[in-house]
Amino acid sequence: MSKRIRILIVDDEESFVRSLSFALRTEGMDVTGVHSGEDAFLEVRKEQFDIILLDLRLPGADGMEVLSSIHNLDVTIPVIMISAHGDTRAAVQAVKSGAADYLSKPFELDELIHTINTVLDQSQVALELDYHRRRDVPTSGLIGDCSAMKELRDTIDRVAQSSASRILLLGESGTGKALVARAIHSESPRRDRAFVEVNCAALPEQLIESELFGAEKGAYTGAHQKRTGLVRLADGGTLFLDEIGELPLALQAKFLHFLENGDYRPVGAERSSSADVRVITATNRDLAEEVRLGNFREDLFYRLNVITIDIPALRTRGEDILALVAHFADRQAKAEGCLPIHFDPATQDMLLTHEWRGNVRELKNLIERLTILYPAKTITPDLLPAEFHGQGDRDVAASDDGQSIQLQDRLNHTERHIVQGALDEADGHKGRAAEILGISRHALKRRLQRLGL
Repeated sequence: MSKRIRILIVDDEESFVRSLSFALRTEGMDVTGVHSGEDAFLEVRKEQFDIILLDLRLPGADGMEVLSSIHNLDVTIPVIMISAHGDTRAAVQAVKSGAADYLSKPFELDELIHTINTVLDQSQVALELDYHRRRDVPTSGLIGDCSAMKELRDTIDRVAQSSASRILLLGESGTGKALVARAIHSESPRRDRAFVEVNCAALPEQLIESELFGAEKGAYTGAHQKRTGLVRLADGGTLFLDEIGELPLALQAKFLHFLENGDYRPVGAERSSSADVRVITATNRDLAEEVRLGNFREDLFYRLNVITIDIPALRTRGEDILALVAHFADRQAKAEGCLPIHFDPATQDMLLTHEWRGNVRELKNLIERLTILYPAKTITPDLLPAEFHGQGDRDVAASDDGQSIQLQDRLNHTERHIVQGALDEADGHKGRAAEILGISRHALKRRLQRLGL
């Protein structure tokens, strides 16, 4: 879906504004016209525009003053200056002061449309570059040649090239859902636009909406400047929402509306915006069960559950484990400035038979730990952590009077122990406990309910 471009024209010639507005509307654009700098300032505060056409010569505040005021409000709105014949030098000065481009009257409609499209493309690229400067988004690569991984690659290729715009990734925690999302993006026609990732469980509940959809200046306490939402940054590209099961119920309805037609409203804005985004979501939870418990909207579940991709657990991938070990060992050695560690045959056998409850993430963390402690050495079984020698299983079994515990019960036991420990450390304060665990307060509340704490 393509969004309609929203344009503000600021010019004191009413006939010029009227005729130009008519011409741009015939090109499928939404146009607002005003005739003074004061009115332009009010419109920018009230409405969401993609671009502004600003005349240099205005009654009252001139174009340069208006340009400065607009940038003080929102530096992300590109401005094209319109100058009369003979004002070229002033227009060039305006560009040096922050305008995106300029046009001299009279100009052809084709010339104006070309300039608008060029400026909007440049603005989007600038937003994406700024986003990637603030976040380290690594290049992804799927490692492994087992049958499950070959099937996964085939699925990624088909889905990436398809028109599917809503994709759900399923898999245990640590299986690499973010890597699969990046692979889908890099194989798709959207590869040249932004890949934007957000973890729903890592954001405070009260900030998720503004992070996703943006917020106007002053929309809430602490909103000292206008916030550009991740949806806008991902326009034309891919938005990856990890831990979608942690999305607050209050926001699920708004997110469903966005999924349906691409429309969204920034917090505090009076008018909605739109974006053409491929949305990839991921979860390690049983969303159908969450729907039954009332924690997840049924209509949102069915909207997400159209194209689903299951990601295999590491313990099912056989010899891929050793390929991943070599990959992470080389990468961590470069980070530490040493030679990579190696594993003797007995240790390799232990790695192949380990349960890997934390999947690839657990393996990566193990290699990082061993590289730091034993750089360039050959790792023997005695250098592996206690859980590789059955100590972890004995501890869990002892906590249940020696009875055998099913895998899910053991995982719940471990998670309950970790969460309770954080609560004890925080003296029962849930907000501080959530910070200790590195999750949002909302995510902690959901875990407390599920674990019966």
